[in-house]
Amino acid sequence: MNKAVITGRWVKDPEVRYTQGETPMAIAKGTIAVDRRGKDKGADFISVVAFGKTAEHIEKYYFKGMKANIAGHIQTGSYDHKDGYKVYTTDVVIDEIEFGDSKANNDSATQEARAKDHAVEKKAIDEEFMTVSDEDLEGLPFN
Repeated sequence: MNKAVITGRWVKDPEVRYTQGETPMAIAKGTIAVDRRGKDKGADFISVVAFGKTAEHIEKYYFKGMKANIAGHIQTGSYDHKDGYKVYTTDVVIDEIEFGDSKANNDSATQEARAKDHAVEKKAIDEEFMTVSDEDLEGLPFN
C-alpha cells in the first residue's frame, strides 16, 4: 500500500501550468511545510504535485501560508540534469485535499501573507532606487 497523509502549510503559492495539446491538463506543484512531532521541533518540506481538476482547485483556492490536509501517494522519479548527472525526486501526488483552517483563520492568514509579500516587494523596489537630492538634479535638462 502506498498512501501518504500530511497536514501543513504552503511554503509559497502553488505553481500551476497547463499541458499542450487538444485537451490541456492542469499540473500544480508546490511545497508543504509539515511540523515535526516531539522534541526535535522543526519542519519537513514535502514536494507535492496534483493533476487535472485537483490542480485547478488548488490554483483557485490555495496560496502561501494556507494550511492544507492532503491525502495522496508517494511517487519517485529521476531526470538527467543539464550538467550530466542524474537527479532523483520524491513527491506526494495529491489525490484529495481539504482546507486545514477555518475560514476565519484563512482570512487572517491571507492578510498576514499578503502583508509580508507587500513588505518584501516594497523593500526590493526601495533598494532599486537611490536617494537623490535637489543639488544632484542641478544642471539636468529637465530641471
